[in-house]
Amino acid sequence: MPTKSIKCIVCNKTFFEGQGVKLVLGGRELYFHSKSCALKFFKSMVLYLDQKDLERAVVSTLKEFEQRIKELEERSKKHIETIH
Repeated sequence: MPTKSIKCIVCNKTFFEGQGVKLVLGGRELYFHSKSCALKFFKSMVLYLDQKDLERAVVSTLKEFEQRIKELEERSKKHIETIH
């Protein structure tokens, strides 16, 4: 069965369904042929966001990733302790 052909919204490159990056934002499905095109889109989109909203989003996202790193370090530490 042939797969659906999709065009990247950043560079207009054609790729097939199941490849590339698909994100649902603002109630829209966004398709990018690569993660670099997705990053270009996000860099441009950030410029349109309200500064206060952007600052809150940065703080929240930093906290999320700091927590993930802390959890990974704790798991790694526990794993090392069980080996010894």
